[in-house]
Amino acid sequence: MDGLDTLRQNDEGRKRVVIEDIRPRVDGGDFAVKRVAGDEVLVTTDLYADGHDSVAGVVLYRKENDTEWWEVPLIPLVNDRWEGRFPVEEPGEYFFTVSGWVDHFQTWKKDLQKKYQAGQDVKSELSVGAGYIMATASRATGSEKTVLLNTAEILEEKKNVEKAVERALEDELSLIMSRYPDRRWATVGSPPHRVYVDRKKASFSTWYELFPRSWSEKPGDHGTFRDVERLLPEIARMGFDVLYFPPIHPIGTTNRKGQNNSPHAQKGDPGCPWAIGSPDGGHGAIHPELGTFDDFRSLLEKARNVGIEVALDLAFQCSPDHPYLVEHPEWFKWRPDGTIQYAENPPKKYEDVVPINFDCENWHELWLELKRVVLFWIEQGVTIFRVDNPHTKPFLFWDWLINEVKKDHPEALFLSEAFTRPKIMYRLAKLGFSQSYTYFTWRNSKKEFIDYLTELTRTPVREFFRPNFWPNTPDILPQHLQFGGRAAFPARLVLAATLSSNYGIYGPVFELLENRAVPGKEEYQNSEKYQIQQWNWDAPGNLKEFIALVNKIRRENPALQETNNITFLEIDNDFLLCYVKGNPTRSNLVITAVNLDFHRTQSGWVRLPLERLGIDPEQPFLVHDLLSDARYIWQGEWNYIELNPELQSAHIFQVYHRMRREEDFDYFM
Repeated sequence: MDGLDTLRQNDEGRKRVVIEDIRPRVDGGDFAVKRVAGDEVLVTTDLYADGHDSVAGVVLYRKENDTEWWEVPLIPLVNDRWEGRFPVEEPGEYFFTVSGWVDHFQTWKKDLQKKYQAGQDVKSELSVGAGYIMATASRATGSEKTVLLNTAEILEEKKNVEKAVERALEDELSLIMSRYPDRRWATVGSPPHRVYVDRKKASFSTWYELFPRSWSEKPGDHGTFRDVERLLPEIARMGFDVLYFPPIHPIGTTNRKGQNNSPHAQKGDPGCPWAIGSPDGGHGAIHPELGTFDDFRSLLEKARNVGIEVALDLAFQCSPDHPYLVEHPEWFKWRPDGTIQYAENPPKKYEDVVPINFDCENWHELWLELKRVVLFWIEQGVTIFRVDNPHTKPFLFWDWLINEVKKDHPEALFLSEAFTRPKIMYRLAKLGFSQSYTYFTWRNSKKEFIDYLTELTRTPVREFFRPNFWPNTPDILPQHLQFGGRAAFPARLVLAATLSSNYGIYGPVFELLENRAVPGKEEYQNSEKYQIQQWNWDAPGNLKEFIALVNKIRRENPALQETNNITFLEIDNDFLLCYVKGNPTRSNLVITAVNLDFHRTQSGWVRLPLERLGIDPEQPFLVHDLLSDARYIWQGEWNYIELNPELQSAHIFQVYHRMRREEDFDYFM
């Protein structure tokens, strides 16, 4: 069969519309675009045909298990670019594509109008149009069918040409005709593109990390889940909705690390929680000193009652005492001398941790076991996982595991803790991780912030990578917190909480302004990773009230519940970072300004794009600092900002503009 026969078989030669460059897409459609329930997906495409004929098209979409396609019309933009929007209302996978066809009726209507306005005889054209309308009437139903038949009769009779042309050019007729197009030779984009829809928390969440073992009311005792229950109301009051625990499993004793990562543990040293596994069990067990499964389930329930979800650490590694080493020695690397290969990241050594060998012969059994671990904790009520070092495990494993879990549990969320090269971080996000740790912790200058956020929000990265900004972690005490003084902490918190819609802190060291580091390193002195601490959560000077206020501002301003809606503002001082976030659908606009110099007062003039923001340059408008409750009247493009870090490191302005009456103020986009 030659090429022409192939076209003739399906009448392909009559498909004249070309479809190109369908967006959004990730790597040409190899991976799913990410959205959350309640979003609209904006689809754009090039749609055109040969000659001067008009074209029309639709976006086709369906949820993964639907048998029928839904559709929304494509709207023309400029230069043969079209757009359409469809809603994604539930978590799960969606598919979409584009279909386009030649619209002979619109072509005819366009030519009829030109000929009639030029004074030409259009009686013959009216008969042609009547034929198109009659053909459409055969596909129409109800009252619309009647309208089409009556219109066709008027055009065919030609008793009153002026009336017939007027009727043919009515918008109502075009609308009815568009509902019943002739799509026998429509072109359909292939293959369909994918959208993975998570629940809302994937795009807006506020994380708090703590070590349960450090929260006993009795100094020196090991904290329990019951102890954490007593903290829940205060964590909720501070505005956090995710409470994340480091691994809660039994901790090994072989090569246990002592205080400050000493290779020699002393009596009573609790060990590092990431050294998972002992005779008490492995990844499906709870460290006995934390409590029982009943205690854990009680904690989950009480957390839910105050609006908090508990997230667990998913660390696929073992201590030398893990039951896997006896049950499945083939899952690990063994040296020629018969000793096991410990974890290393030269020059760092982790003698208390044994990595799993994903290259082993029985890899398929290993994968199934690790999937069982995830499903086990989901059965206990956990649906959020912070995944430790996913970049040290195969990409194909995560692609399989996350998709397998989400088939039955689309509510599950996975945070990737991969501080590694950008391409690897992005690949993990493409494979299905819901959120990702980032380089925010090491961005300091105005240019660094602008460049990094531009990469995350103005490039194709925005379609698959959801950043989660952390000012600190148990592994990272950055230099600006070590040496920036008190002002560094609120400044970095505001940056994390307003630049990204997902952020978290490791507490209580953050709110207690803890800045003691191992000399020459970005590591906490007396780290909780290796010892139990006692905290005075209400110590004088703590930041709890400030954190609660910032989180309240986030909850009450939809503009701060997105990441990609950011625009950086021009300001004539390199120590001042200023940006605006707006949510047009909810009429909310927020301007944030942060002093990046933690030791000196900085001031400058910030420029607002008034026209784009809808502000009349001739009228004053109000900005309300939600941190200090101060109000300022601004006017025109350039307005003054001054921040003294000893008093206030940042502004978070809610913007109002004058409406109908001088005393009326309202939000604007």
